[in-house]
Amino acid sequence: MTIYAFPKNFITTKRRRLAKAATAKACSAALAIASVPLACAPVAAQSPVQLDEIVVDGVAASQVPPAFAGGQVATGARLGILGNTETRKSPFSVTSYTDKFIRDRQARTAAEALALDPSVRATQSTGAPFDSFYIRGFPVNEGTSGEVAFDGVYGVAPSLRVFSDYAERIEVLKGPSAAISGVSPNGGIGGVVNIVPKRAGEDLTRVTLDYSSTARFGGQLDFARRFGANREWGLRVVTNLNDGKTAVDHQSEQSGVAALALDYQGERFRAWAYAVAQKDKFDAPLRPFFMRAGVPVPKAPAGRRNVTQPWEYSDVQDQGGLLRMEYDVTDGVTLFGNVGGSHTSVERYFASAPTINNALGDTTTAPQFYDLGVDRQIFEGGIRAKFETGFIRHALTMQLSRYREETAREFTAARGSYASNIYNPVRVPEIAPLRLGSRARLSDSTLTGFSVADTLSAFDERVLLTLGARRQNIEARNYVSNVGTLSSAYDKSATTPFAGLVVRPWENVSFYGNYVEGLSRGDIAPATATNAGEILRPYVARQIEAGVKLDFDGFGGSIAAFQITRPIGELSPARYFAETGEQRVRGLEFSAFGQLTSQLRVLGGMTLLDGELTRTAAAGNIGNAPIGAPRIQLNLGAEWDMPWVKGLTLNAAIIHTGKQFVDAANTQALPDWTRLDLGLRYATEFSGRKTTFRANVMNVTDAKYWAGAASFGTFTQGAPRTYLLSMSVDL
Repeated sequence: MTIYAFPKNFITTKRRRLAKAATAKACSAALAIASVPLACAPVAAQSPVQLDEIVVDGVAASQVPPAFAGGQVATGARLGILGNTETRKSPFSVTSYTDKFIRDRQARTAAEALALDPSVRATQSTGAPFDSFYIRGFPVNEGTSGEVAFDGVYGVAPSLRVFSDYAERIEVLKGPSAAISGVSPNGGIGGVVNIVPKRAGEDLTRVTLDYSSTARFGGQLDFARRFGANREWGLRVVTNLNDGKTAVDHQSEQSGVAALALDYQGERFRAWAYAVAQKDKFDAPLRPFFMRAGVPVPKAPAGRRNVTQPWEYSDVQDQGGLLRMEYDVTDGVTLFGNVGGSHTSVERYFASAPTINNALGDTTTAPQFYDLGVDRQIFEGGIRAKFETGFIRHALTMQLSRYREETAREFTAARGSYASNIYNPVRVPEIAPLRLGSRARLSDSTLTGFSVADTLSAFDERVLLTLGARRQNIEARNYVSNVGTLSSAYDKSATTPFAGLVVRPWENVSFYGNYVEGLSRGDIAPATATNAGEILRPYVARQIEAGVKLDFDGFGGSIAAFQITRPIGELSPARYFAETGEQRVRGLEFSAFGQLTSQLRVLGGMTLLDGELTRTAAAGNIGNAPIGAPRIQLNLGAEWDMPWVKGLTLNAAIIHTGKQFVDAANTQALPDWTRLDLGLRYATEFSGRKTTFRANVMNVTDAKYWAGAASFGTFTQGAPRTYLLSMSVDL
């Protein structure tokens, strides 16, 4: 008989006490309970022994799913109230990009980190002061919405532009998800971008120095330590500062980040506290363009061309914090609560969108002063329980949440305008802004909800059924701009259900399907409408999706088919504003990731979209393609470890976007475009210290293209050829 003993230092604090084991079977069962991927170590045969209770010396504090083979994406991601879920066991389409992938791409923002996701397109260039996305053909995070979640919670991440320095993972949950993640602050339908913040794991002291064209320099410090007798206390500090001229003409940017993460991992109680401060200041920021009605969109200028004047600027500052707590009442029941909030301050002086007047590229720009303050608070609490009813296992979650947002704004009229050209921008004397001197209340909203979800599994999790619903209440008040008197208000409620099924006939193949609804605040009738100020009822979007997920020994992929429908508020020919429109997008998604060989890794995929305006106030627009929904989005990235130089890796990426329209009448179109990115990475050691050099070139061919259209009919020029260099040293 062979006796097995437990290796030391392997059990997490949450499972500090294990049953005593004296056989191989008992050992394996205990390891499975502890969720630790270690084998039991055999010892020489001897008389039966009784093992003493094991005392924990280490803590597994990262609590993020491990990386998939190749290290670019993770094996799981957060699914709102469902928590961290393995991708192969998830009834939804979700991708989680790792810190390693983000650093190797030298992606500064969430938008840049999602450049290889075939379902996502950024509608702003790297020289713009805010990021916005289209996911599955629908807009997300347009304007000052704060629709990027932070550790699964809205109201904490920066509102306009999220830097990647403090991100351990950047996740994309695709499709409407009001029942899972709650109503997004500005009603995003296509999906949810979630930032998983860095926290203390292994001890780390990493210094990074970087450079980007034309003359922008920066540096980052990433510091992590664990303390205590059982390493139950954790500290993570990330700081970053960048300053200098960018690759865009007469543009400069100064940005800074300071992030702090503290955590405590006790036997039954766990807590995490995060604080993030971010500053981003642009001189001559790039702006999206409007196209004069009836004029075809001209050819795109070189990405470095900039019609914005050097005296126009954007200055954005964000501060946010989050406290998360969990307490295990029993091994199967956990109470949890989250408290957080943020403040955003925006001061800017530029034109919201210069107008292109003709095919020659002549523009008219009228800069306006804009001073915005946004305060957000979030409170969540709930219970998670795991139990069995017969042969069915349950993972039940119930959650209450409250999100509060208040905005105040000073937005003045333009004092003048200037003429320029997208191909040959001109310099003009400064036009002094008109100032009022104070912000007036603009809007406030309160989103409250109750969610319940249960994942039922059977046959060793070969069949998983997830059912849930969320009751959401939306209270909103809007005030007269620059005055602050109440102009409109409403109080509406809606229930959004969801259902998902996963069937795994084999360990490496998962078939899945889902029905899920999204919810967003109804639009406000504009001042030109006969019912000006009226607020429409909340919009309900619906998605049906089915697909298959594959994992073949380190190489994975998925195929998904989906349909999303969403109502649209429109102004009728009689000038009455109502919910008369509907947009439908059907799509096929193909993705691939992981290792083809020990030296070759791939990441990317293709999304085919069939968008259609199925209802609209203008009968001539029925059947047209929606704004910003191209027929094809193709991304393909690869990394190759060169065999003749140890530590040297070549990477390449091709990004292609098909033709898309910027107006509902489909008379103005952006041509398809393709971009090539290349890079080299060299990992070595100096004096025993891990050192990595990275060199990337974005848009190697300096292609001229219009990057994408926003839902309100604007579009942005693509980024110019940009050189990125960095050196990281682990001290």
